[in-house]
Amino acid sequence: MLRGFATVSFYAADMHAAREWYTELLGLEPYFAVPNADNPDYLEWRFGDFQCELGIVNARYARQAVGNGPAGAIIHWHVDDLEATLDRLLSLGATLLEPITERGGANSGFRTAFVTDPFDNIIGIMNNPHYLEILAELKG
Repeated sequence: MLRGFATVSFYAADMHAAREWYTELLGLEPYFAVPNADNPDYLEWRFGDFQCELGIVNARYARQAVGNGPAGAIIHWHVDDLEATLDRLLSLGATLLEPITERGGANSGFRTAFVTDPFDNIIGIMNNPHYLEILAELKG
């Protein structure tokens, strides 16, 4: 049984550029690097309400072609301010794939947008009322 998101992994050919870009986006350094921080083939950050894990893997380990256009599973990251987050991503060099779009009806509260990072990984951002309901329940 699937129990929840644990780690999402993206690929990048330039690991140093990926570390800089995601460190700027997340506002923190990766906590884990293999084989080491100076020459990483894998970097990992933990962040957010549930300490989600984002891993960046050196593209040479990819099973598919990397860097030939947007690719990857789309993970929708809940954000409180969709417009501001989209603006920040674009200011950091992300490319707009799909603008802010209403989902589930005009008043459902579910809105999404998609960008690609500079390494062609798709990033989905979302206002998700369900996420906030679950978080409120957990906080009691």
